[in-house]
Amino acid sequence: MDFLDRSIRRTRFAYFSMEIALRAEMHTYSGGLGVLAGDSVRSAADLDLPMVFVTLVSRQGYVRQAIDDRHGQISKPDPWVPQDFATALPQMVAVSIEGRAVWVRPWLYGLECPLGHVVPVVLLDTDLEQNAVEDRRITDTLYGGDQAYRLKQEIVLGIGGQSVLRALGFRIKKYHLNEGHAALLTLPLLRETQRPDVDGASDPVRGYDIAAVRERCVFTTHTPVEAGFDKFDYDLVDRVLGDYIERDVLTHLAGVDQLNMTRLALNLSGYVNGVARRHAETTRKLFPGYQIASITNGVHVHRWTHRAVATLFEQQFSKWAHEPEVLAFADQIDDRALWAAHENAKRDLLARIAQATGKQLRPDLPLIGYARRMTAYKRPELIFSDLDRLREIAKNRPFQMVLAGLAHPSDGGGQEAIRSLGAHIEALDGVVQAVFVPGYNLDIAAALVAGCDVWLNTPLPPLEASGTSGMKAALNGVLNLSVLDGWWIEGCVDGVTGWSIPSNGADANDAGALYDKLRDVVLPLYDGDRGRWIWMMKQAISKIGPSFNSHRMMRRYVTEAYLR
Repeated sequence: MDFLDRSIRRTRFAYFSMEIALRAEMHTYSGGLGVLAGDSVRSAADLDLPMVFVTLVSRQGYVRQAIDDRHGQISKPDPWVPQDFATALPQMVAVSIEGRAVWVRPWLYGLECPLGHVVPVVLLDTDLEQNAVEDRRITDTLYGGDQAYRLKQEIVLGIGGQSVLRALGFRIKKYHLNEGHAALLTLPLLRETQRPDVDGASDPVRGYDIAAVRERCVFTTHTPVEAGFDKFDYDLVDRVLGDYIERDVLTHLAGVDQLNMTRLALNLSGYVNGVARRHAETTRKLFPGYQIASITNGVHVHRWTHRAVATLFEQQFSKWAHEPEVLAFADQIDDRALWAAHENAKRDLLARIAQATGKQLRPDLPLIGYARRMTAYKRPELIFSDLDRLREIAKNRPFQMVLAGLAHPSDGGGQEAIRSLGAHIEALDGVVQAVFVPGYNLDIAAALVAGCDVWLNTPLPPLEASGTSGMKAALNGVLNLSVLDGWWIEGCVDGVTGWSIPSNGADANDAGALYDKLRDVVLPLYDGDRGRWIWMMKQAISKIGPSFNSHRMMRRYVTEAYLR
């Protein structure tokens, strides 16, 4: 606990996120947003940044996935025990929800890096005997329940989290809102600036110092479509949040018809960024008149590099984990050594697949991987659009596929995609060996991005805000085959770091372009020119690794956003 006292004294920046992936056994994450936040914690520790991270404890997790006989996802709670990993702190604060005092207790998790630096992560919990039964469940399920449940969670995260930090003694100068879920933390900051002597009848915000709040807030938006923003009807807000702040102030800052959490964060943050250059451009079109910068996401290189590949890096660049920039020289790695390391990672993945599915894939055939949150815009079924053409390609150039991913229980499109993937896999049996690995989590993701030969991504442009799985794959020399969207627009040098899939947004045309690339370029290269393939592996590591890492990302946040 000594590290907490030290952190309280020195910490100046607070990072709020609904989900943070700290370790596979702590089910406080659902997908990319949480994994990015977890990589941010790791880099903050490596760089010894004066930061604290705040999230929900999510005692029942997100989804524990099983697959039934008809290929459908069975969604079960995924509980974990906070006291096995974190320490309950004695301080508690109360927030008002539906007119009741709801008590919030923090759990403390210290993430320690190999250099010995520790960063505190505060996990907020309402499962306390002081609370009503329904309020004890607020921090149970990540992204669970109805709109009222979600709003209550966001009150606990934003207003409760800000109060908890104060109760612990933190003196925060800058708050980082990772997505709009945390936007309500701006409201207590706004209330602090209120001047009751100012008449706000003609202008509802005249009694508040908007500029002072904006000076203290940084907002990262990850959602490139209007439909993805959290919005709440004002009648619901009045019932749940009460009169915490005047309704006309909220309508002025967060939207007339509904409380739009993204718009609230935009209006009360002095620095706003998208998570890739293309995403920032898309966000500027959604919200004209706002200044939207871009800081492209990155991944934690030490967390996502397979141990066999990491050993190669250690031998040539002893400080690679702390200074990922030196990976620019990875193109000098010996070809045979890199291929041997890749084969090691592939064997580990094939063993995991066999254990999880009972299917034994071949180490000598190219393995295409696809794993991410299952939802419609990511188009997980695109490669299965024409099964006859897939069979034809595979007869001439055999290949294998591995797929994984979770669907939210209320996402019908995602659920149906998983069922369809299972049916396609069954239909291709005997020609294309393919498997779906259930129970997708951090550990499975790490094995997949390291052990595949090709990493596939087929989102519908421009709906991929950034995407980071391909960055993790590239660190291991796995080559990306992806639609040009999100980060890949910046990372793709066609035929060098991987390949692009031409896309006009029509599924049939995009699938045809994918098949052409597989048949004419990717598979012939794997089969016929191993030297060139390994050369591309080294190009992927040396050109993507130095730039698309979370150390670079966090340094940019500190210098461009936190210290403004």
